[in-house]
Amino acid sequence: MGNRKVTIVGAGNVGATTAHLIVLKQLADVVLIDVVEGIPQGKALDMQQSCPIEGCEVRITGTNSYEDTKDSDVVIITAGMARKPGMTREDLLLINERIVKEVTEKIVKQSPKCIIIVVTNPIDAMVQVVKSVSGFPKSRVIGMAGTLDTARFKTFIAKELNVSVKEVEAFVLGSHGDSMVPLVSHAKVKGKPLASLMKKERIDAIVKRTREGGAEIVSLLKTGSAFYAPASSIVEIVESIIKDSKKILPCIVYLDGEYGIKDLFFGAVARIGRNGAEEAIELKLSDEEEKQIASSAEHVRSSIGKIKV
Repeated sequence: MGNRKVTIVGAGNVGATTAHLIVLKQLADVVLIDVVEGIPQGKALDMQQSCPIEGCEVRITGTNSYEDTKDSDVVIITAGMARKPGMTREDLLLINERIVKEVTEKIVKQSPKCIIIVVTNPIDAMVQVVKSVSGFPKSRVIGMAGTLDTARFKTFIAKELNVSVKEVEAFVLGSHGDSMVPLVSHAKVKGKPLASLMKKERIDAIVKRTREGGAEIVSLLKTGSAFYAPASSIVEIVESIIKDSKKILPCIVYLDGEYGIKDLFFGAVARIGRNGAEEAIELKLSDEEEKQIASSAEHVRSSIGKIKV
């Protein structure tokens, strides 16, 4: 039996970094595809030449043709315009909707049995576009968002308390944007509730910084957006699918009544395995968090309402 096959659409910083991590972990053969000629081919060749040093027994293909993506197990969509300083995720909505729709049509034609991981912003709406265009079962369309937002939340908690990130438990649910909901009630450090270790104003500051995590990096870089942590977040999902690990991960998945939300792709925690998002898991929330989740869901519905899906 040969290696599994993962296609990454978009050979920019997020796509290329994701490809490199998959190669280093030897999770699958990788196809890196982009509309720009030469870029995916050059990056793929560069990565392939690192394999003798890293001891990686996988193949990396750079291409501009969707025929090379045929029979992929997992397809990651990173293609689209990135945010620029002062730009909201909603500003990207109509531009990236067209790109994602076209990409999805081409993916489905070549890999009708794949699982699609959506990364393109505004991700809450783009997941819905992919589901609508692909016609795939709901479990086979996943949005990468909560994994990244949770990683940021954990980073800031660990830094504030000067502890190992491994000792921090946390989840972020909801929209990937200003209405995301870092769950303070579920945040623990060394098994102790965060609220018992930190004053409310410090917790509030960390929640705010988590919500603004992407914008903070955009403002610092000035000519781009985050890609190291997003790539690691994508690969965590890919690894759970490829290895059928059944990891409980925060992602955008289809909800059918969880948190009182029906018929909507929304940031929750789910069991991720060979079949994609195999089960959405409802966490117990505080009253305030329940209100925030309801508000975040309305924000997502409003965003989706601006596009034709």
